[in-house]
Amino acid sequence: MNEQTEKAHHISEKKVPHLFRPIYQSKAFRALWIGNTLSVFGSSITGIIVPILVYSLTQSTVSMGFVMTAYMLPNVIILPFAGIIVDKINRAKLMRLTDLIRCAMAFSIMTLAFNHLLTIHMMMFIAAILGTMDGLFQPAFSAMRATIFTSEIRTSANALNQLSVQSMRLIGPALGGLIVAVWSAPIGFAIDGLTYLISFVCLLYLTKEGEIQTDTARTNSTSFLQDCFGGFEVIKKNTWLWVTILAFSLINICTTGISAIILPWLLNVHDQFPSYIYGLVMSFQAVGAALAAFIFGMRKVWRHRGWIAYLGIAAGGCAFLIMPLIHSSAAIMLLMMVEGYGSMTFGLIWETSLQELVEPEAFGRVASIDMLGSFALIPAGYMFTGWFADAVGSITAMLLLSMLTLLFIALSLSIPAIRHFD
Repeated sequence: MNEQTEKAHHISEKKVPHLFRPIYQSKAFRALWIGNTLSVFGSSITGIIVPILVYSLTQSTVSMGFVMTAYMLPNVIILPFAGIIVDKINRAKLMRLTDLIRCAMAFSIMTLAFNHLLTIHMMMFIAAILGTMDGLFQPAFSAMRATIFTSEIRTSANALNQLSVQSMRLIGPALGGLIVAVWSAPIGFAIDGLTYLISFVCLLYLTKEGEIQTDTARTNSTSFLQDCFGGFEVIKKNTWLWVTILAFSLINICTTGISAIILPWLLNVHDQFPSYIYGLVMSFQAVGAALAAFIFGMRKVWRHRGWIAYLGIAAGGCAFLIMPLIHSSAAIMLLMMVEGYGSMTFGLIWETSLQELVEPEAFGRVASIDMLGSFALIPAGYMFTGWFADAVGSITAMLLLSMLTLLFIALSLSIPAIRHFD
């Protein structure tokens, strides 16, 4: 009877498409995936509602800038130290703590807003706490993925995770707008708080997976300063890691500046499309990303990953290069889908490569350095892009930044270790 049951289980497992096997095979994956999917859904709702609340309080773009700075600054500051914390304590417990605090902050905003007690200073204070918690949560979440996404399910697990994230980022903003229109903005924070609470419950199943396996003698012999630079020691040993982190600290300045600053101007001011077109364009970016995640997850192994990853970003750079030269909203939507597809392809290959190359006990520090490289220069990039577009003209700036992106990609691909990464 046991033999028959095992055989039936094996047959049914073979019928499951590779993309969905992590759900079928791993209880730990299910818990992490459900919790993260729902918390991203809640954050996508409040991402639309926060600007509405800020502008209802002050009608000032400067105030919105202060709120975003209050969120981003502690996030960036804590990242180098977050990696050490993540590699020292149980990652699941750290994630549960951050979920509880973020849940409390979401319900605090809801309560204050319902009682007409919310002020811009309170928003900045809460944004700073949320930024700190996110700076702790993300490296821990990245390290947990490296542990739970084993080699048997790694490509499909990463793809399914990103597929669900992109889906929530499509649904969440639309629901957020509906909540504001039909009910009240604070309701969105109640939903966000509830999703953090559900994520907390899901993480209760992962305490064992969050444990750190370290060499006690080695741990006791290292100083805090050595721990701080431990992630750099791991990264510098692998050309694929250090070149890519360095390259994307520069590439991200170009691409995020185009996407966040110049593209809205191109659509709303230069081409004078209706305001909803910008929303559709960004939705097509998410569609492209979801499509890339779906395709990536259908195979267990991908070859020539260095070429595929960087050519994906190059496709996005070419899409940005073409956009100022055309005046069709449908064509721009398709180009944005190409950009989303290429960016997600790179992201998935990068994530799986980190999980393969970095030891679990050092993953938090490497992940925090990776995030620091990605995020630290973005605020300066926004400022530079705004100044540069004003100085040379937005169309010229978009063309030059796109070409600069392609140049950085070409320089990276000129290095054999990047081209030959398989």
